Amino acid sequence: MTDINATYLAPFDRAKIFFLVGFMGSGKTHWGKIWADANQFSFVDLDELIEKKAGKTVADIFDSQGEGHFRVLEAEALRTCAKMKNTIIACGGGTPCFNNNMRWMNDHGVTIYINCTSQEILQRVLSEKEKRPLIKKINPAELLFFIEQKVKERELFYMRATLTLQSNLLTENFFAGILATSTT
Repeated sequence: MTDINATYLAPFDRAKIFFLVGFMGSGKTHWGKIWADANQFSFVDLDELIEKKAGKTVADIFDSQGEGHFRVLEAEALRTCAKMKNTIIACGGGTPCFNNNMRWMNDHGVTIYINCTSQEILQRVLSEKEKRPLIKKINPAELLFFIEQKVKERELFYMRATLTLQSNLLTENFFAGILATSTT
């Protein structure tokens, strides 16, 4: 396993929550579902939790009430996860960057930053622009620049994660290796 922070060597409490963080399109939901299923964990997509509670899609919340309101709903939804056990939570790309969420996640579980190149992100999000409020109105020619700038802004928060994993190295069994360092 490469590019794992030194804190990786410390044992984890298996009953903790694992928060997946990283930019949109990095694979948080994809790997979260696979790893949860393979390891008998629960899986939560934070955006879906927000949508269920709000009765609106994330895009609709951004459009009708703005990003600021969405970030409040996001922090509230995140904190409802505090007592979960054996759960993997896929967070939105901006979740760690607002309302002291990254510190809160580090205090309540293990944070895993899925690092992905800007080119990989671009390829993954191009087909999903309408579902992603921050990019849906950006011209495709300008999208790579936008991604690079946003990743640069957010990486300060992402790098506070317990673990940093490279997306191109992930496999179905990767999370089991992380759990193998856990205490029971």
